[in-house]
Formats: sequence, structure tokens, C-alpha cells
Amino acid sequence: MIIKKKIWPKYFKDIKSGKKNFELRLADFKCKSGDVLVLREWDPKKKEYTGRQTRKKAKYVLKTKDLTFWPKRDTEKYGFQIIALK
Repeated sequence: MIIKKKIWPKYFKDIKSGKKNFELRLADFKCKSGDVLVLREWDPKKKEYTGRQTRKKAKYVLKTKDLTFWPKRDTEKYGFQIIALK
């Protein structure tokens, strides 16, 4: 499946260059391994697309509403981080 999404310029730049190899999204759409994300650069100040885009294949998709590995007080204090691995 091909999925089109907006992406802000600073994140677009890092994905395009290969520096950023993950994407954090609200799980309000279906995505699975093998799907292709078409990331269309969106200028939030002008509220329009820039015309640039990149295509990336989803390798792994983690969906969760609640991570219960840690106590709630710790997650409220520290939050979560997603770490991409080579």
C-alpha cells in the first residue's frame, strides 16, 4: 500500500539525507511492513506543500496505546524515546 503523509521541512531534510531512519506518527491510519510512505514536505508557516517528496518503505511498525514496561510515574517524568538501530 502507498500512504501519503505531510512532513515538516526539518524532518524531511533529515529523512532525505538518511540521518533520520524512523518516523513517529499518530496511529490514526493503517501501516504495515512493506507499505510505502510518500512523505510530502509541508511548510507549516505558509500552510502549503513545498513540492518536494521522498518515498520510504516501512521495515517495522510498532503500534501501542500503552507501554507498561515502566511505572507510570517514571513515564510521566521522563516520557519515551524511540531509538533507531543500524
